[in-house]
Amino acid sequence: MKVSVTQENLSKALGIVSRTASSRTTLPILNNIFIKAEAGELTLSATNLETATTQKIPASTKTNGVTTVPARLITEFVSNLPKVNIDIDLVDGKMKIAAGGYKSVINTTPADDFPALPELTSKTTLTIPTDDLKKAIASTSLVASSDATRPILTGVYLHSLEGNLYMAATDGYRLAEKNIMPVDTEISAIVPASTLNDVSRVLGDDVKEVIIGVGEDQVEFAVGQTIINSRLIDGNFINYRQLIPTSTETEAVLDRSELLRITKISELFARESAGSITLNINSAKSTLSVHSIASELGENDAETEAETKGDGAITLNSKYLLDALNQIDNDTVKIQFNGKLAPILITADKSVDYKHIIMPVKS
Repeated sequence: MKVSVTQENLSKALGIVSRTASSRTTLPILNNIFIKAEAGELTLSATNLETATTQKIPASTKTNGVTTVPARLITEFVSNLPKVNIDIDLVDGKMKIAAGGYKSVINTTPADDFPALPELTSKTTLTIPTDDLKKAIASTSLVASSDATRPILTGVYLHSLEGNLYMAATDGYRLAEKNIMPVDTEISAIVPASTLNDVSRVLGDDVKEVIIGVGEDQVEFAVGQTIINSRLIDGNFINYRQLIPTSTETEAVLDRSELLRITKISELFARESAGSITLNINSAKSTLSVHSIASELGENDAETEAETKGDGAITLNSKYLLDALNQIDNDTVKIQFNGKLAPILITADKSVDYKHIIMPVKS
């Protein structure tokens, strides 16, 4: 292998790919990045056996070749080099790197030891605008569970229903559903939330669309010259739609930024009670108030105007409410519930493209 590449391109590619390389493994080869030089391209790949990331960048290839190098070392080394052309020469199992006045030698491991990367042969393909996918990932993956004993809940359910494509996730305490766009394809796949977060990190402004391929047990995201491939989570997602209220007795429509402000203030007094705050809707006064209490510090009441229907109070985890409000891209928000023990539905006013459900705190 003998190749020349710009520092900017190589550093960016290594930064993307190295996040997939595994440092906690009994297979040392998974700590490495696979590098292939061929036909004016440098291909870099890494895998942790669950997820694989591949990035291609333009290069001047004098001699083709393949090898693997330690991910952390080469990534940090290249990121600190000046922005000049980098010459790479593979000789007798050693990678010689020269950039300006910098010269280094990195020991390599034969590419034959590197696991084969997955390929989707039979797949259903979708094309999604980058901004839409980014919003869908951000607004659903945050509620996915981190409990490995319930693997289904660590994923995000990508599926079609009645001509629309949705993402949905839940950790058992809250639930989020995002209507992404109309589709004419049947899709049903549980994608690890960690994979979607990796995809979100490479969604730059330079790529307008993302191509998603869904196979029997794998999913592939093509983002420009970056490809992220992951195993799907096996199993059936819960029937989450039965948790979404279809009608409610108590409702309030109010300014989102004002509710965000009073919730943040109330959270300061809720730390001793595991973040619990109480929302109270008062139709006679046309208000929504938030109450929190800390036995040693004091208590707080905040009230704001709202368009209301019915009266009622419900106790929530303040962090969960803040997470929901931060994902709603609208000036006004609608709060709906049926009594203090039923789930609360939070949406943008006059829009149900994004639904966020929070289970109440029993107190």
